[in-house]
Amino acid sequence: MKILPLAALTLLLVGCGGNNSPANVNAPGAPTSPSLKVLETGADALQSRPPIDAISAYLDGFHFYNGDQNGQMEAHHYVTVLNEDVMQAVIYDGNTRDAKLMGVEYIISERLYKTLPPEEKKLWHSHQYEVKSGSLIAPGLPATADHALMKRIANTYGKTWHTWHTDRDKNLPMGIPALMMGFTADGQLDSRLLADRDKRFDVDSKKIRAERADIVTHPVVPGANAWEQGQVIQLKRVTGGGEHAHGETHFAPAEQLKKP
Repeated sequence: MKILPLAALTLLLVGCGGNNSPANVNAPGAPTSPSLKVLETGADALQSRPPIDAISAYLDGFHFYNGDQNGQMEAHHYVTVLNEDVMQAVIYDGNTRDAKLMGVEYIISERLYKTLPPEEKKLWHSHQYEVKSGSLIAPGLPATADHALMKRIANTYGKTWHTWHTDRDKNLPMGIPALMMGFTADGQLDSRLLADRDKRFDVDSKKIRAERADIVTHPVVPGANAWEQGQVIQLKRVTGGGEHAHGETHFAPAEQLKKP
């Protein structure tokens, strides 16, 4: 099968598959007032949103906290293709209107990943297993478009930071960002999470795995998935009481995960 250029592929990425995964937490606060609703409606009608309009794909997969493989959650990615080598995604804890923004993921090609400094490579995870296993899906896409998209993603690498830990009953974005990783082998992902996702989207991960058997993946570039070698990187407070207090707070990689 011919692999379409990303610019052309984005034209195919129009489908359904949303509005079936509610947010994990309810943010505290008073109901939206009529005046604020009027402002929202007016802004929606009058203001342009080029960065938001550029989002062209929806991917659903799973992450875990770097250094804590039991800290697993579903992640809804809304992806913008910047060019042939770089994509970026905003990540939510659901796909409904009130979904909470959990974090971001930057996705780069194998070619670019190979150019990164050794210490930088440790922050990134591979996507080979996620694609081949069927745990990463593009809800609503026709089979042909899904297959073409997954071919483009299979050998890419992602760097993911979560800023709102809604899987841990954090009803506000408290704590510090956490570096996330992707699964690399069978038996790592909680089967209950996968089964629940498959049921909501009416998909069969085993069938998807079989359909992607012909997708060629390359050996993982050394440096990625550093957690597999016991190299855990997370932020932790060193001094001071606030993440943004200039001259008072510093961050350093933690030798072991400090849960948010």
